[in-house]
Amino acid sequence: MKNLFIKLTIILFFGLIVSNSAKAQCDTIANLCAKNFTKEYLSDGQEYRALLIDDQTAEFHITLYGGSIYRFGACSGLTNGNLIFRVYDEERNEIFSNSDHNLSPYWDFKVESTLDVIVEGNLNIEKAQSGCAVLLVGFKP
Repeated sequence: MKNLFIKLTIILFFGLIVSNSAKAQCDTIANLCAKNFTKEYLSDGQEYRALLIDDQTAEFHITLYGGSIYRFGACSGLTNGNLIFRVYDEERNEIFSNSDHNLSPYWDFKVESTLDVIVEGNLNIEKAQSGCAVLLVGFKP
C-alpha cells in the first residue's frame, strides 16, 4: 500500500510539472502572437488555446458581429509558419485559409453581418510535431 502511494505521488508530481510547462509555453506563444496586433485592435478578451500533437485539430467557435473589422492571430512555436488555420461558416464552407497566404500568422476580416464561425488550427507538420496553438481575436471599435 505504501509503494502504491509513493508511485501515485510521483505520477502526480510529474503530471503537475508537465502541466505547468505546457501553460508556460502557451503563455509565451500568446505574448509573441499579440505582437501581430496594433493598438487600433481591441482584444475580444479571450485566448483560445489547444495543445496539439501531430495531426490533431483544434476547433474554436466564435461569433463575429456585423459592421466590424476583426484580426485573427494564430500562432504556435516561436516562429511564424508553424500553424495552419482555417475559418469556416456554420455550414463548414471555408471562408479563409492561411495556407493560401504563405501561412501568415494573422489576417483581417471585414464582417458585414453577424456571423458564427469555426476556426480550425493544425500544426505545420514540416515544422513542428507538437505544440501549443494560440488564437487571438481583436476588432476595431
